[in-house]
Amino acid sequence: MSLLTACGGGGGGAAGGSPGGGETGGSGIGQTLLLTLPAAGLSPADLAVVVAEGDAVSEAMGAAYLAARGVPAANLIKVKVNTATPSISAADFALLKSDIDARLPASVQATLLAWAAPSRVSGACSMGITSAMALGYDTRYCNSAPTTDACATTAASPLYDSESRRPVADLQVRPSMLLGTSTLAAAQALIARGVAADATLPAGEGWLVRTTDADRSVRWSDFQPLPAAWGGALKLNYVDNSAGAASANSLSGKADVLFYLTGLASVANLSTLQFRPGALADTLTSVGGVLPSGNGQMPITNWLAAGATASYGTVEEPCNHPQKFSRASVLIDHYWRGGTAIEAYWKAVQWPGQGLFVGEPLAQPFRDAPSFAIVAGEYQIKTRALRPGSRYALQYRLNGSTAWTTLATFTGQRGQVLDGRSPLPPAAAVQIRWQGPCPDNAANACTLAQSP
Repeated sequence: MSLLTACGGGGGGAAGGSPGGGETGGSGIGQTLLLTLPAAGLSPADLAVVVAEGDAVSEAMGAAYLAARGVPAANLIKVKVNTATPSISAADFALLKSDIDARLPASVQATLLAWAAPSRVSGACSMGITSAMALGYDTRYCNSAPTTDACATTAASPLYDSESRRPVADLQVRPSMLLGTSTLAAAQALIARGVAADATLPAGEGWLVRTTDADRSVRWSDFQPLPAAWGGALKLNYVDNSAGAASANSLSGKADVLFYLTGLASVANLSTLQFRPGALADTLTSVGGVLPSGNGQMPITNWLAAGATASYGTVEEPCNHPQKFSRASVLIDHYWRGGTAIEAYWKAVQWPGQGLFVGEPLAQPFRDAPSFAIVAGEYQIKTRALRPGSRYALQYRLNGSTAWTTLATFTGQRGQVLDGRSPLPPAAAVQIRWQGPCPDNAANACTLAQSP
């Protein structure tokens, strides 16, 4: 039994393995078996762009997005929708969604709504239009205040902290994001930031701020341990101003801001900040997703106007359940492991029904470029997509056998790119496979890739 270790750049301490029966030397099929590791992140072909037909700004923004991102023309969907009103009735939305769903190419895994309004669906209670697009309008996902408990829990999203790369196939959910811009110039600037972010592996800073607003700072216990947990992989800062002056609640004059999560009804000093392309930012407050005004609170589109690339907020009073807002530990992890902005944000909100996701969905600053190759007589496996704490295994199968033998195992480590090694299988091996957390239940093991 030989001990196999991941080599180079950290990356998931590897645990043991053996040649698994038979010699690893000699010629044979087993000595040339390769597979393609799954890459995190949706591609332009996975996204449909939905525009309001007859609205010149919406159509122009959709065209700009297709051009910048290379989204296939077949993925452009034109619909009749009133963009002069901030909300759409549940009945009218049902017709709109049915029309969109009927015309979406089967391969589409996510949607971008290329308008600023409508942004919410109103019925017995309100859902963000992006959540209603993904989950369907259903009162299980929103409360019906004031006639019932305004602080009710809501149904959970199957996407929350999942390992799904194909959400429609895996979970029957198609995440959605609202572009949220009202002019072509603003849309072009936002799209440009998303494109500029791709594969840059930015060294910017994340800011996780606990403010004097105790009700809106309930995420602080998730914030606090993250700087130490990420070590040198990301520069995260936890700021505890809970006992400080209210004037010190908001960051000022910071550059290279990559994440900014806080809890305030309105965040000051945004014009003094410099956001990195691909930056994610939000504040826990009641109605930041009520566009365009925020009903007296800061609308989430202010984050985009200040230079962030995506944000999130709620469209009716959700109370301060942390599950109804982004969880920093999950958001940052999925983004760093190669997810797009739409995937990272959707996977970070457990109860998103009352929420609205806005921004440029395909921004992917930590794009994964996994590789699986034979180098110097052994396998070399490189990827940043391993889930922290989860076990991955490389296995082989002999001709005529249904049994799989493990060559090597690896455990994902937060903020570490895997650069692992494994012996080759015996010459008589006819297949290899890569196993890891299942897309629909990360606690279970599934085959993520397999040789022909």
